[in-house]
Amino acid sequence: MASKTNKSARIDAEQREQYEYARRRIKQKKRLMQHFIIFLAGSVLIIILNPVLGVGEDFLITDWYLWAILIWAFIFIIHVFNVFIMNKFMDKEWENRQLEKLKAKQEQRISELETKVNKEQQAEVQLPTDDDIKKKENPNLLPPDVE
Repeated sequence: MASKTNKSARIDAEQREQYEYARRRIKQKKRLMQHFIIFLAGSVLIIILNPVLGVGEDFLITDWYLWAILIWAFIFIIHVFNVFIMNKFMDKEWENRQLEKLKAKQEQRISELETKVNKEQQAEVQLPTDDDIKKKENPNLLPPDVE
């Protein structure tokens, strides 16, 4: 009975993870669509403002509105690239693999440091003290005036 509970808990955790992933993807796509709508509305507004109202006539760059729209379009293309292309390569599984690699490196470094500290502690224990040196030089355990 306990195995069924563990199995259902694991399935629930997996379903929750899939749900969270789907929710994040939907949110990304929703933001991309909002960006596209704002891009279209902003581009139309810039095109209308330039010739009709004469906004930006004193700029040094002629047809500045076209450059502004091109730069904005480039930023939008980067956003599309991030949502549809980069997310496929660098999704949650990629993040988990990178996290596991970093944890493994960290654990290896910690174990190396622990062995180094243990070796240093053993070396300190084995170092002779001043009393040990004096006893080796004068093996007589009696005080000097008793002799």
